[in-house]
Order: sequence, then structure tokens, then C-alpha cells
Amino acid sequence: MVRRPKRETVDLSQYPNLVVIYLGMRVNALAGFKTLFGFGPKISNSVEARPDGLLLHENLLYSLRHFGMRQYWRDFEALEKWSRSEPHRQWWQQFLKDSGGTGFWHETYMRRGGIEAVYIDMESPVGLMKFAPVAPARGPMFSARTRAGMSGDAPSTAGSRSSIRSGNNYSPENPSSS
Repeated sequence: MVRRPKRETVDLSQYPNLVVIYLGMRVNALAGFKTLFGFGPKISNSVEARPDGLLLHENLLYSLRHFGMRQYWRDFEALEKWSRSEPHRQWWQQFLKDSGGTGFWHETYMRRGGIEAVYIDMESPVGLMKFAPVAPARGPMFSARTRAGMSGDAPSTAGSRSSIRSGNNYSPENPSSS
């Protein structure tokens, strides 16, 4: 007897500001494997710390040299606050100084509307990069908040400088959001 497929959906009414972010790291050089595998324990520890607003974290495998993750966040503010706090802020600043033989990208999708993305040292296009015009992540394209078309300031995080200075590039005095 043939069994009909079980068709289900989800009720997202309790998550009106849900944010889904896909992230990826691709190995561009042999040294990139060390960088990639070095991030594994850091990410695991960060997820185990249960940051406020993180609903779910899933690891993904795009290819043997391209790993990633998908995260669901309660809202953009929670994701942004976490990205500007330790340890993420430190990882991001270090990565922007030296990508360690890897490329990194993320694409963020907001339930209420808005998409933003950033790509660093990606040797070949992925995701939105494959069809949308690519622009430098400077000026109005500098921060995730402005790329998503959101207004307001980033949430402040104790111990970090979280101001967004439109028009500036990364510097230790002006950390960007990822």
C-alpha cells in the first residue's frame, strides 16, 4: 500500500521578528583548513553558551572545502548585539586582518522584510553574489544594519565600541558588524 506523504508546516506567529542567517567558510588555500578547523571549537563553545535570542544553530556542509551553518534568531537586534560582543567581535576583527587562507560569507533574511549579505575573500561567487551586483562593503554598505535597510543605531554592548561610522572601513577603533 502506498502511503501518502505527511505534509506539515510551522506556525511562526510567536516569532514575528524572526531572522535566519546562513554563514559559510570556504578553504581557498591549504592553510585555510587550519583556520576552518580552528573555528569549530570556538563556534561550538559560543553556541553552548546559549546567547540571548539564538533559537537554533545547525551545521551545514556545502562541499568538502566549504562548511557553514544556519542560525535562527529571535530578532535582528539580538543577532546584532551578539555579533558586537565577545567572543564574536574579537574573531571578526582578527579575520578582517587575516582571513587565514579562507573566504567567508553570510546572508541574513528577516521575516519582516530585508536581506543583507557580506562576502570576504570569496574566490568564486556564492548565493546572492551569483546574480546580484557586487559592491564594496564600505559607506552605506558597511554594516549589516544599513545593508538591510534598517534605521537606528546598533545596540550597545558592554566592553565594545558599537558605533557605526558610515563611510569608514575596518580599523581596530571602528569594528564593523559582520
